[in-house]
Amino acid sequence: MKVALVYPPSCDPTAPYLSLPTLTGYLREHGVDVVPIDANVEAYDRLLRRDSLELLAERLWRRLQRLERNARLTHVEQLAYVALCDARADAASAPGRIDAAVALLRGQRGADAFFDPERYASAVATVDSALRLIAAVHTPLVLDFVRYRTPFSLLTAEEIAADAEPARNPFHEFFSGELCERLRAEQVGLVGISVVFPGQLQPAYSLAHALRRLLPDVHLTVGGPAITQLLTRLEGRALERAVGPFHSAILFEGEAALLEHVQALERGEPRTGVYKGGQAQNMAALPGPDFRGLPLDKYLSPEPVLPYDPTRGCYWGVCTFCHYGLAEVGTAGYRERPVAHVLEHLRAIAARHDCRLFYFSQDSVSPKTMLRIAREIRSAGLPWRWATDMRPERSLTPERCDELVAGGALAMALGVESAAPRVLALIDKGVPVDTVRNAIGNLARSGIAVEAMCFTDFPTETYPEALATLEFLDEQRDDLSLFICGEFDLTHGSLVAQKPEDFGIRRTWKIEGDELGTGLFYEERREKSDDEREQIDAALADLSQKWRLSHYPWAGALSTAHTLLWYEHHGPQIFKQLAETPVPELPRFRGRPPRYDLEALRRRAHAREADIWHTLVHERSRVSRADYRALADACPTAQPRPRGPAREPARSRPVGRRGRRAPNGVNSTRPER
Repeated sequence: MKVALVYPPSCDPTAPYLSLPTLTGYLREHGVDVVPIDANVEAYDRLLRRDSLELLAERLWRRLQRLERNARLTHVEQLAYVALCDARADAASAPGRIDAAVALLRGQRGADAFFDPERYASAVATVDSALRLIAAVHTPLVLDFVRYRTPFSLLTAEEIAADAEPARNPFHEFFSGELCERLRAEQVGLVGISVVFPGQLQPAYSLAHALRRLLPDVHLTVGGPAITQLLTRLEGRALERAVGPFHSAILFEGEAALLEHVQALERGEPRTGVYKGGQAQNMAALPGPDFRGLPLDKYLSPEPVLPYDPTRGCYWGVCTFCHYGLAEVGTAGYRERPVAHVLEHLRAIAARHDCRLFYFSQDSVSPKTMLRIAREIRSAGLPWRWATDMRPERSLTPERCDELVAGGALAMALGVESAAPRVLALIDKGVPVDTVRNAIGNLARSGIAVEAMCFTDFPTETYPEALATLEFLDEQRDDLSLFICGEFDLTHGSLVAQKPEDFGIRRTWKIEGDELGTGLFYEERREKSDDEREQIDAALADLSQKWRLSHYPWAGALSTAHTLLWYEHHGPQIFKQLAETPVPELPRFRGRPPRYDLEALRRRAHAREADIWHTLVHERSRVSRADYRALADACPTAQPRPRGPAREPARSRPVGRRGRRAPNGVNSTRPER
């Protein structure tokens, strides 16, 4: 049986993720014929072209013109009208600029262009503009390289099927056309879809619906961290409906379980329903990841930055906020590959793909293990550079940090979390603030680019404690290359969710109508006031001005392929050096002003939408299309403004600053703050 392994949108198109190469390497070692397909990068390769965007721009103008002709706009039409109007500049400029932008990001315009701050920022702005155009045409879709969400995403099997329809799915043409034809030509008997991040969930379901219709004889299975965390919470009829268009699902670590699945199908055994992976894999017995067959030339990067997993799981594994990866609760158990195997695998990957930059991708690796790997790299005289995530341990002494650099260390992302001692104790972080401060300083002085990962709003955190974290980041500014500060979000498998009363949470609840249980909501005994939240946001905005921060996956976001390339080319201080350099903007829309008062619609419609969802989630604890429609229909309609409208005022687009690099959990119906 030939097996196709598919990695669906929507996520990072600048580098491959580890899941497909890991499964591919294991299956190939056991004699299985594997076709790996990164449908994420291939779908975006098809969308991010001039001809594709021109067709989308035409759709935007047609839809907007239909709304313009209306004598009045309902609440839902107002939201669509605002989204379409806001994307007019994108429709006008992105198609003509996209081919040059993609060429620059792939390095086809030369290294000088990729590493030029102004030209790079212009290319990124063009790709972001294209994403806004794609999302607006499919409004109310929210789409980027992290998120894929509609207001009713993943609530029920019916909503999942509805979001898979062509008009709602920007990937439909690629799924039903090019991808389906390739699978048919390859004559695969099984398609395994790997769902790692929340933003891939709905596209994975949409792909499965298309394949069930067009390739009815092919067995469809699904696995990966995001689907594992979703399905482990369900049982009975709810679980059956959640599996939906897939014939089967494989939860937790997939290598051995997927091989067994393939062999059972080859024997003619029926394989439907949910299967759980067995014992955690022995890392010493696993082959290295196999990237052969992936389209490395299509990633939006001038050279490959490839992931590798020297370890799995987290050796600390007790942080109370954490539910991450292939685990029902908390994190997976910690295991390591033998260092000799690590070097053997990396040599093979480097030689086969002309790769010199690696990202060691795992939950958290022991500093001692990375030190052993660095010593072997140095001893062998290998020219590799690498980055990874790490706990800011006491063992990161100046001498050991120097050894890490000598062995190729380029960047470290540290889980700082908070600088408030009481909050750190509640988190069970196990690392005092002084130890974190020393680790940051030692790593930075050795020449490593240090990135800090933090968050505010842990239950019972006070206003002064939130400010303490921001003040700590400001104090460490000279030693920090980048930082991120997200907001705490309650995830199902964390200790906080299991014992909320121990963390100052008055109640948690799910909402009726959320069949898949994607939303988990909570109320603290004492919450920060709106004024305190505004002050924290203002302080964070002021702090962020001291770096040129970017959003995932571009240079200036934590641990991305582009950021690592920029560290190596410009040095670890580059994003502070660029802090005062203005970011170029795309041209503004200069056409005829809209018939409706856009600023008034934007303000009122968004406020009413937030009120609707607050009523559904927090007051009624029930969500359905009927409930939503009743509240939306009760909202005032909008009428065109009188003739001779004033010129529409210019406005800026603030860059979001919240959120982690690799989001935990699955999509929530809770509106963003």
